Amino acid sequence: MRQIAIYGKGGIGKSTTTQNTVAALAEAGHKCMIVGCDPKADATRLILNRKAQATVMDMAREKGNVEELNIEDVLLIGYRGVKCAESGGPEPGVGCAGRGVITAINFLEENGAYSEGIDFVFYDVLGDVVCGGFAMPIREGKAKEIYIVTSGEMMAMYAANNISRGILKYAQSGGVRLGGLICNSRKTDKEYELIAALAEKLGTHMIHFIPRDNQVQRAELRRMTVIEYSPEHAQCDEYRALAKKIAENKKLVIPTPMTMDELEKLLMDFGIMESDEAVA
Repeated sequence: MRQIAIYGKGGIGKSTTTQNTVAALAEAGHKCMIVGCDPKADATRLILNRKAQATVMDMAREKGNVEELNIEDVLLIGYRGVKCAESGGPEPGVGCAGRGVITAINFLEENGAYSEGIDFVFYDVLGDVVCGGFAMPIREGKAKEIYIVTSGEMMAMYAANNISRGILKYAQSGGVRLGGLICNSRKTDKEYELIAALAEKLGTHMIHFIPRDNQVQRAELRRMTVIEYSPEHAQCDEYRALAKKIAENKKLVIPTPMTMDELEKLLMDFGIMESDEAVA
């Protein structure tokens, strides 16, 4: 069983990318599970074809404590048998949302969710946070592989570099490794070349470049992955290619994050960012 965590800047498309990739893996015959690690609980809705499912933390509050939960309450089955769970979090403004991740993963483990026969467990993690409870999938060695969803936008690249710092921090104690960058295209200038260069600087590779296509949004409006909604569409082949590359990936590395100056220089080299001299 391979446990994989998907990180990236908030709004970069982690949940969409994760669910479409898992759908492609399931279509290919792999047994998969998604654990949503974001209080928004939007990591499984396309697989389940529904609004956000009840979370571990919501159900625990309803029943009084997590010990009162049954695994069937929070572990649902979606497209092609994909198991789905959402950690949830505390009520807004109260407590640490990261604790929901810890509680949920522990509950799932203790109650047999990680059964024999599962090939892949994907953790869809909030934003670019790599500390506290949100770092649990890598901090405690739950997920050994990390994939970072990014784009040619500066803040998405900054987040990718920052996440690489977190992976480096836990690489020795938890054995976590970076599996590669996934470019979820925003159609920025020289995007493919830029992310390939960023990956090289980080000591990894761009495992796949996902072109932007509105068919993904059309499927989302119907609460479906594009794999399920329109399996013959060309965009599905992009997710199938990504799924195959992840399944076969052997290039798992300890990243070499850059300094901010190095990152800015990379952007300047590609003409994305002007130097102080040019601005003056």
